[in-house]
Amino acid sequence: MPLFVVPTPIGNLEDITLRAINVLRKVDVIACEDTRKTAILLQRYHIHVPTVSYYAHNEQRRTEQLIERLRRGEKVALVSDAGTPGISDPGSVLIQAAISEGFEIDILPGATAFVPALIHSGFETHPFTFYGFLPDKKGERREILQSLQFHPFPLIFYLSPHKAQKHMADMLDILGNRRAALVREISKIYQEARRANLDAILSQAEAEGVRGELVLVVDKPLQQVLDDGQWKKEAEQMVTNGISQKEVVKFIIQRYPVAKNAVKDWLIQVRQKIDR
Repeated sequence: MPLFVVPTPIGNLEDITLRAINVLRKVDVIACEDTRKTAILLQRYHIHVPTVSYYAHNEQRRTEQLIERLRRGEKVALVSDAGTPGISDPGSVLIQAAISEGFEIDILPGATAFVPALIHSGFETHPFTFYGFLPDKKGERREILQSLQFHPFPLIFYLSPHKAQKHMADMLDILGNRRAALVREISKIYQEARRANLDAILSQAEAEGVRGELVLVVDKPLQQVLDDGQWKKEAEQMVTNGISQKEVVKFIIQRYPVAKNAVKDWLIQVRQKIDR
């Protein structure tokens, strides 16, 4: 028997396929991230199948149990609280184990949050890069953002409401003041898309707070920033004209989607060249 990987609605419970409902009805067990949340979906569609929890802290142990059930010929379905299992949710360990054991994987198409968020942004949709959740540790998070600083495609991140402000502050500092779209509560009553530069989105979040499921789409850097030429020439000219470093940095990051640290590093080089 295959392992069925079944996407579930990311908000509106009607966003589920007929096939997904039929699969969930015919399996022997459903492995779910939170049995209480999945119970709401199952109750809505009158699905009476046993569930077991499958989340980050028990996935190794639970994977062994579920693989054993597959060996016995049982039909197993894997779901997450919302969206497609394995996309920033538990699931990849079980899927990899099932593949290693030679079981077929039947992955149903369905809901995921980052695709509608990208469409909501209004940015170019091809190509793009989906990252998901950034690390909680600041050093690790900033290192990843630095590696993405000149990445030439739109970037898509998942954000937790209580961490969103500090994560966006790091993005503004490292990626620069780019266009962005903060999309929240997709397919729910309070669905919203805030489209502005990163600094404006961050300021609004600091003033009003943010709630719900959040997806942040950050546009690609402008070509002139990728080429590094225009803003560097302008910054160097301003320093030559006697404008203070603080004012130069402020002007450049407002005019171009370039990171503050990148401007500061360049001004050090300019100052060294002038002082020779």
